[in-house]
Formats: sequence, structure tokens, C-alpha cells
Amino acid sequence: MKNQILGRQGEQVAADFLLRHGYEICARNFRVPVGEIDIIARQGEVLAFVEVKTRRGTRYGTPAQAVNFHKQKKIVQTARWFLRQKHLEDRCFCRFDVIEVYALPERKWRVHHLAGAFEG
Repeated sequence: MKNQILGRQGEQVAADFLLRHGYEICARNFRVPVGEIDIIARQGEVLAFVEVKTRRGTRYGTPAQAVNFHKQKKIVQTARWFLRQKHLEDRCFCRFDVIEVYALPERKWRVHHLAGAFEG
């Protein structure tokens, strides 16, 4: 399975996970010149900017460890862009999450949601 296909499948698994846990998906693959956010979801008053990392294992570290300081900075900049576009700068509580999706044998998945994984 190619990495791009695995990544897309992982994002779908993460979106389904969020929906099952009461989130509303506001946007997927939100792209602007400064970066991209995989999923933007709302649960009550909280707007979560979600980075999804899908892996087959932890040989090279956990998926969340791939969300380094540089990647976090780009996500925060992109989130600010989204908030400005939607005129939400002062209207909601924002959080930055990481969802780790592990591809297991027999087309099974394990999801680990790190709510508030980093600060903006």
C-alpha cells in the first residue's frame, strides 16, 4: 500500500472516529499558502484543528512524534488563516489535536486521539 493511499485512508478513519465521538467536521484538507490542516472539527464550543498521522508501526517512533515544532508552527499559522477567513478570531475556543492512526493486519485500524497535543 502506497503512503499516500495509507494517509488518505487514515484521514477517513480519523474523520469517522471524530463523528462517532460527537464532532462535526467543518473542513478537510484545508489548504492555504502557509500550510494544510487535515481536519477541522467542532465539538460544542471547541474548534479542533487536527493533524492525522497514519503508520503501520512505531519502528521510527510514534506518529505524533512526526508532528515536530516546524509542523506545529505551520498548523498554527494555517489555523489563524482559517479563523480570519471565517471571521471567528474571537468567537471560539481552539485546540490543536493529533490523531494517530495505526494500520493493523486484516484491514483493521487503531486510533489514538491526543486532544490538546500542542499549543498555538
